[in-house]
Amino acid sequence: INAEYMGTLSECLFFFVMAPKKASKAAAKPAPTPSKPKKTVYKKSKNRKPITYPPGKHVGQGISKKTIGPVMPRKGKKKQQQPHRPAAQLAEMRKRSLKKKVKVWRDVQFHRKYTLRLKGEKKYVRHSGRTVSKAQKMDQFRVLRFPLTTESAMKKIEDHNTLVFIVDIKANKHQIKTAVKKMYDIKALKVNTLIRPDGLKKAYVRLHPEFDALDIANKIGIL
Repeated sequence: INAEYMGTLSECLFFFVMAPKKASKAAAKPAPTPSKPKKTVYKKSKNRKPITYPPGKHVGQGISKKTIGPVMPRKGKKKQQQPHRPAAQLAEMRKRSLKKKVKVWRDVQFHRKYTLRLKGEKKYVRHSGRTVSKAQKMDQFRVLRFPLTTESAMKKIEDHNTLVFIVDIKANKHQIKTAVKKMYDIKALKVNTLIRPDGLKKAYVRLHPEFDALDIANKIGIL
């Protein structure tokens, strides 16, 4: 076997055997870490103006060291200075503001506040003819409307010497007594009244023993 051939053969074997080992070593190496970004360094300019702060302020009170150039005042309308008020006045104002609360109504009923109510002046007289008082209005013709002629009323006339009338709803016993005396010239001993379910007022007028109810009923025209 020639020596040159052997040399080439050994090179080929070495290549096939050693090549995968190199690849595995390359794969086992860790990934390179990313480098940190470099800080930008600014050069100091020659034309830089000195920092000036407003009076009464220093670094730390809303102004940092990094502010460059003079601090200019803000543009806009100046606030008007409020007049100085004493402490007592301010305390009263605070109390008023605290008192102003919406009232919560927990009652079922609501009562309206009292207000002044004046009687209106009459522009004209509200009656026709002569003036009539309340006592004159309730006369015998208004008090006694008509006598009753039912069976029960007839029985009262015969047995109990009483007359039965339908009277005005507003008439009282004293007015009925006087109306009977004026109308028929008789004296009533007792008067009982009731209001019927139909809304009419009925009066039982018991006469004095001197007067007979049958004779008066004949005069009226009931019998």
